[in-house]
Amino acid sequence: MKPTVRTLLDRDDLALTLRTDEAVLPEGALDAPVPWVHSSDLADPAPFLEPGQVLLTTGTQFGADTEHDDPAGFDAYVARLREAGIAALGFGTEVIRSTPELLVDACARHGLPLIEVPYRVPFIRIARTIADLNAADANARQAWALQAQRAISLAALRPDGLGATLTELSHRLGTWVGLVDAAGALDREAPVGGLGQPALGEVVGEARSMLRRGQRASRTLEAGDSVGRPQRMTLQTLGAGGALRGVLVIGESPELDAAGREVVNAVIALAGLALEQNRDLDRARGHLRSGLLRSMLAGDVELAAGVSAEMWGPLPHDPVRVAVADLPTEHVDRMAEFLELRVDEKDGRLFFGRDGETVVVVAEDADTRVADELAAEFDVPVGVSDAASVTELARLHEQATRALERARETGAGVTWFDDISRQGVLAFLARTDARAVARATLEPLIDYDRENGTGLLETTRTWLEHGGQFDATAQELGVHRHTVRSRIALAEKLLGRDLSGFHARADLWAALLATE
Repeated sequence: MKPTVRTLLDRDDLALTLRTDEAVLPEGALDAPVPWVHSSDLADPAPFLEPGQVLLTTGTQFGADTEHDDPAGFDAYVARLREAGIAALGFGTEVIRSTPELLVDACARHGLPLIEVPYRVPFIRIARTIADLNAADANARQAWALQAQRAISLAALRPDGLGATLTELSHRLGTWVGLVDAAGALDREAPVGGLGQPALGEVVGEARSMLRRGQRASRTLEAGDSVGRPQRMTLQTLGAGGALRGVLVIGESPELDAAGREVVNAVIALAGLALEQNRDLDRARGHLRSGLLRSMLAGDVELAAGVSAEMWGPLPHDPVRVAVADLPTEHVDRMAEFLELRVDEKDGRLFFGRDGETVVVVAEDADTRVADELAAEFDVPVGVSDAASVTELARLHEQATRALERARETGAGVTWFDDISRQGVLAFLARTDARAVARATLEPLIDYDRENGTGLLETTRTWLEHGGQFDATAQELGVHRHTVRSRIALAEKLLGRDLSGFHARADLWAALLATE
């Protein structure tokens, strides 16, 4: 244990006396670690002091003539020391003079411990005591670190090496330790349930933010526990930048000094190694999943069902839907781990596999939340098929792919094939290649409206929506039917086509859809 002011006061060989009433001192003032002792009789030694030190003085700067003591001078002297952050002031009594009462009063006002050092105790003895105690503490902490690292290394050899390692670390640090996996879920903790809400939610949320950024980082977080008291939590990413495997979270602990950080670094290395080994296994499983997916798309569901039952559990029950999502290149492994976690939660009744630059998910119709979770967690577009039997997987995959193409036009989010199929076949003309042709078709009407400030294009659209009925169009636009007739006639002239026939109207309607 590091020496403190109280440690010095408790030493019989030093015979020090506390002249400041402990009741007027700040809480813990006597228990702060003391790194060193400095002696000086300067009137202003503050520029040469560091926070936490104990300053020793014989009082030469105050003079031996007590009749001319200046209360303001003592007060200013103590104020400078307090501002410099020293832990205590030691006064060597009877070297020049006895301890000045004005100094005792000033230290009481500023909450600075004043220690009286008897004449027979040299300052060097106090300095040597602090140095010896600090050296002993450093040796003890180093021995503690070596013992802790040895115990943690042995824990890593157990069947659940990663879990045992975190449990041992929690025991050694005397605090809660958790591991948030690459999917952003709490994977392990020690002790179980040792961190309550809302602190746990805040920690997991911050860990997810660090994982989304994909960069190696460490962070401290002040998180409130169940009764609202903040706790300092330390978060450290695991894995290489761009391929993070999780986040290690450690609660506040007095053991987290230099020796404690050595132990934590050892755990980070062991956890990173364990997770990297799991990565290789995950990739092998991913290749197997991709092969089974190709088999299912080719119509051989029986083979995939047998292998899946042995590896993860039964395939989803009919009816099923297929979701196809773009793979974020920077989060491929994290998305795979995210989906593996969902498979575990559902005892295998969810299947996924990689197909080129997309991931294909097969889920039961009653449980398709995974599509929304993928879109929200990874900010990617997702297409979802109709519901049907798993034996029709190829058709469902085609539907989901078409829905994904539509989802890509609007950015991240989920698009259901049900929705776009209700729009009809013409809705699929709204692709990039059809849009240019449609724009050229409608350009005469667009240019006319722009040059003349008219609504010819709007009138034409409304007229087509009403099946070419002039009265209904006029009523909706709030104009006379003859006005509608004249506008349509002008549109026919500008477009160079007769709109009385079905084919011309259908072509024009398709052009309008494609430019939406």
